[in-house]
Amino acid sequence: MEVILLENIINLGNIGDKVIVKPGYGRNFLLKTGKALRYSKENLDYVSKKKSELNKKNLELKNKLKEIAQTINKKSFEFNKESKENGELYGSIKPKEISNKILEKLKVEVKPSQILIKENLDKIGNYNVDINLHSEVSAKIIIKINKIQSS
Repeated sequence: MEVILLENIINLGNIGDKVIVKPGYGRNFLLKTGKALRYSKENLDYVSKKKSELNKKNLELKNKLKEIAQTINKKSFEFNKESKENGELYGSIKPKEISNKILEKLKVEVKPSQILIKENLDKIGNYNVDINLHSEVSAKIIIKINKIQSS
């Protein structure tokens, strides 16, 4: 499926680029969320005319997200969980929990889909987690998982 991008997308392209994507990804994500238009001569002309406006909107969004990134970058968030004797948790910490903790602690909204977890957060310890806010804006946070002391 050929689409024209309406915003910069990591590993895909920039505003106004014509890219080929799998039909499901194009239909269910790019078109549905307004990140792209189906490729046609009319849409290509439309995007060419609107490109400066789209770039301006993208820049405003990027600046807003940079502020959020500065707020959360290098911050640490603690989770107290029950664990087995060997330090393994009874479940792992998911992006939704991290998102809620950031909102609760810093009053900043980060979508769970923007949280990139490279390893399972299923043991006691410290973990580095990347937050991808925009194709050009990211932050790193530290997740500390502590064992709840059983009495």
